[in-house]
Amino acid sequence: MSLIRQALMIPVAVVMLGVGAVAVQAEAPARQDVESFLEVTGFDVALESIRLSADAAPQMLGLEAKDFGSEWQRLVGEVFEKELMHNMALNILENTLTDELLTHAADFYASDLGQRLVQAENSSHLIEEDGVKSESGGQIVEGLKGINSPRVAILERLNAASGSEDSSLRSIQEVQIRFLMAAAWAGVVELQMDEPDLREAMRSQEADIRSNLRQSALEGAAYTYQAFSDAEMEDYAAALEHPKMKKVYELMNAVQYEVMADRFEVVAGRLREMQPSQDL
Repeated sequence: MSLIRQALMIPVAVVMLGVGAVAVQAEAPARQDVESFLEVTGFDVALESIRLSADAAPQMLGLEAKDFGSEWQRLVGEVFEKELMHNMALNILENTLTDELLTHAADFYASDLGQRLVQAENSSHLIEEDGVKSESGGQIVEGLKGINSPRVAILERLNAASGSEDSSLRSIQEVQIRFLMAAAWAGVVELQMDEPDLREAMRSQEADIRSNLRQSALEGAAYTYQAFSDAEMEDYAAALEHPKMKKVYELMNAVQYEVMADRFEVVAGRLREMQPSQDL
């Protein structure tokens, strides 16, 4: 599923110092149907890729993951355990996803084009080094702009249809706030501002963050979908623009970032047990 995962951006002002609930829906699908939905749409891999954002947690405190030595990887392995996050998502989706929405999305992603898209998205999600996509995608975008290719507009339409920019902006803010507040409660950090002031500080930086998100999403899409034709991308954009698919994406974005925020809160509590160190 084309849930473009953005690395958490850490504003300097914030370092110096939940996602809205989705109403329970009627006609909820059976758990095994939700399991199949996760697989056919590729959302199970998108969830797994959340662990790749883990290193952003120490950065919010002005540290680096390497400062904690080998203990950091152990912590990440425990807190961002694949099956644990998978079950969290399943539990939420059982109570929020309707049979109608599940069937609509699953039918598209089960098609030939849909499965090729999922394969490309899954491979892109699990790239360990974000710089690879950014650099390669940026080069592709520059090349497309150099020849005035209509593909840039198609990719922008695709990203707009998925709602990734607004969702990512809100979620980045919420994940950071929940992490920092949890870290403060755990005694890991002493904040220089209370929660309302923290939120206001983040809102003051929204324009820059939104611009960065838009560019990052464009580069990511250019990299991920480079093997697809313009016509296929237009078909995909049209599919994402369908009202039912938009509802599915709103829900998937909310679930993805709720799982991320929850896991970051757990990391905040566990950091109190750890001290920055160096492996000998």
